[in-house]
Amino acid sequence: MSQAQGFNNNDALYGSVVHFLQAGQNMAQHFLSFLGKAANERVAPEPALDPQALNSLQQSFLDEQMRLWQSIMARSQGKADGSFAISPEPGDRRFSAPEWRESPIYDYIHQLYLLNAKYVKNLVELVPAENDKARNRMRFLARQYVDAMAPSNFAATNPEFVKLALETQGQSITAGIGNLIKDMEKGRISMTDEAVFQVGHNIATTEGAVIFENEVMQLIQYAPLTPTVATRPLVVVPPCINKFYIMDLQPENSLVRYMVEQGNTVFLVSWRNPRKEHGHLTWDDYLEQGAIAALRIAKEVCRADQVNALGFCVGGTILTSALAVLQARGEDIVSSLTLLTTLLDFSDTGEIGLFIDEASLASRETAIGKGGLLPARDLQTTFSFLRANDLVWNYVTGNYLKGQKPAAFDLLYWNSDSTNLPGPFVCWYMRNMYLENSLRVPGKLQMCGARVDLGRLKMPAYLLATREDHIVPWQSAYRSTSMLGGRNRFVLGASGHIAGVINPAAKNKRSYWANDEAPADAETWLANAEEHKGSWWSDWAGWLKPFAGVERTPRMPGSAKYRPLEPAPGRYVKERAV
Repeated sequence: MSQAQGFNNNDALYGSVVHFLQAGQNMAQHFLSFLGKAANERVAPEPALDPQALNSLQQSFLDEQMRLWQSIMARSQGKADGSFAISPEPGDRRFSAPEWRESPIYDYIHQLYLLNAKYVKNLVELVPAENDKARNRMRFLARQYVDAMAPSNFAATNPEFVKLALETQGQSITAGIGNLIKDMEKGRISMTDEAVFQVGHNIATTEGAVIFENEVMQLIQYAPLTPTVATRPLVVVPPCINKFYIMDLQPENSLVRYMVEQGNTVFLVSWRNPRKEHGHLTWDDYLEQGAIAALRIAKEVCRADQVNALGFCVGGTILTSALAVLQARGEDIVSSLTLLTTLLDFSDTGEIGLFIDEASLASRETAIGKGGLLPARDLQTTFSFLRANDLVWNYVTGNYLKGQKPAAFDLLYWNSDSTNLPGPFVCWYMRNMYLENSLRVPGKLQMCGARVDLGRLKMPAYLLATREDHIVPWQSAYRSTSMLGGRNRFVLGASGHIAGVINPAAKNKRSYWANDEAPADAETWLANAEEHKGSWWSDWAGWLKPFAGVERTPRMPGSAKYRPLEPAPGRYVKERAV
């Protein structure tokens, strides 16, 4: 029997083709209904679309459907005129396996899906929106809808599933069900082989000791790795939304180890993974008992006149806020400030900010604003769906349809090791930063009893953003150059929020862009920036050197007052969210 005959006679698969064709024809109405409910926007059941534009879009969609059908039929019959094809977007690997093209049925199904997806995305651009945020919200929801509908996500329409099930005589199905049951028990999708990694054993292994702890954090001081060290220590404030060891994965890609190897005495804040009894903690607690306590202790332990400070992501927002509080109190203890992928101006927060509005935030404030926890699972789900095909559906098809065991990958192990957040802390942060963008306004915010003004921070600053960051858009990070009062150096790294930061100098991968000038417009800065091959780490190490002070003989962690409590990485980072 020929492929064409099989294409026409296989009733079950032909029914799937008809289903996808009908889904494409009805997708507009389905999506508009979904959009109106999910986005909570004022979208009527039949929005006032431009009739001419809608008619043109529908006609183009139907024309392409017909051309695709004719092309698939021609190719299945060996004719030369079957050249029309719908290609995935660059980087989309869902349909890269040969099974999607070997059968005309699956070839048609996946291309029809891509055509339908394009139609939905184009349709969004015709739907009236009140403002840019509403428009971007609709785009986000459209992407979630389209990604979830992919034929690769379903057993009946995924030829890779069918082929593997036949080859393994059903063992892949059994394994997939087993994987699903295990993940349901864990309450999350497995992204890596978690049995391979152990914090403090083969990740987070840089030698050091916990020298201080309170209910908010432990303070780690790392052991020296050089014959001499700089007088002024380096205090690192990582994000509290994830564990600190993204900066200390394995020796070959550990930013913490690199800092120590450059002759710095490094102190690092290891945030507690809050439990129910810590649900009262506030933004001020994270500043006072976290960043401010760490800065003062490091200065005292090293008997230094000042310290250098580095913050990563929300850790950078916490650190900068803490420095503004200290400045208001008349304390000038920081020689230089480094901010990695940090927002200070929240005008454009990317997709994370799309669903933080007054109604949703008021509801969250009622639930946990006075006490309670934002569960780690909620945070992990939010971040995963920012890249759903890579961090959700990829594992649905691999783990559950194909029955595969995820590969061992340290970064994905860290990504799965999420943290809770105290309700008062996160509600204050969402309202004052994401919703009202108050940190950029001098004197508007009161923190720890002090009115803060970032423009009064006069220390030199090194500001790193990354070009493909979907969490901290680099143009938004660039706005910090005009908010801080000292001379700063803005550097743009290649890649995204994590890969752009954790880019070891020894591997000489990727690029970074630098420009000593700081025009008001980010794109103008980039147009005149010079590209440098390799990692920004070396550039930063050279920048930091003049602020580090004179060399002295190193000492082991701790002091008479701050005696080591336990070896690094300490207990707090090992606590899993429950």
